[in-house]
Amino acid sequence: MKKIAKKTVLVAVALIAAIGLFSSTLAETPNLVEFHMALLKKGPKWETTPAAERTKILQQHLANVLSMLDPGKAVIAGPMEDDTDVAGIFILRGQSAEEAKGWVDADPVVKSGLFAAEMHPWWSEDIFKKANTSPLKFETVYLGFLKKGPNRKDGDDKVPEIQGLQKAHIANINRLAGLKKLIVAGPFGDDGVLRGIFVFRVASLAEAQQLCATDPMIKVDRLRVELHRWNVPEGVLP
Repeated sequence: MKKIAKKTVLVAVALIAAIGLFSSTLAETPNLVEFHMALLKKGPKWETTPAAERTKILQQHLANVLSMLDPGKAVIAGPMEDDTDVAGIFILRGQSAEEAKGWVDADPVVKSGLFAAEMHPWWSEDIFKKANTSPLKFETVYLGFLKKGPNRKDGDDKVPEIQGLQKAHIANINRLAGLKKLIVAGPFGDDGVLRGIFVFRVASLAEAQQLCATDPMIKVDRLRVELHRWNVPEGVLP
């Protein structure tokens, strides 16, 4: 499993570094599977819903999460520990974007307006183990959203300097995977501001920040990273 996880990081993050990848290209890449990622953000009813009602809806949400993890509809789900725009994440194994969106829209926190869901296609090797929900226990990892940086220009992947940076970027990914620090990575498939994710299993947010700072693409501001403490079910990630 550790060898598979390292291979996942090397293949998938190499794709993150590439310019202008679309789902049609990713679908032709061996071993990568399309998942559907839902970013749950505070919705229009978050502030106005009474505390007691909010607690009730959140309890219903937890029950729904368990009902999606048990049959494998959700491969992983968990809340962010920091108070930022993104409150939590689902990664779903749907047959289509429409099916995955239907599952998310039916969740009590989305139906009630407490949260709004932002959907993205996301690619990774299928390395996820089934969550043990009896009892449900969490571990804290550090998730980084890789975003387009101001020094990323359309078409500059043909420039020799940028090609050299990409090779250095991939070499750094190889190093972090070898250290067992970077455990999951994968690109988004919709070619937007969000390019992909890193997931680190390290001792602190500061350590995750230090590891991200070694990335050549981040150093030159072609990519920027937004890090979060992410609580996920134990045993799912490699």
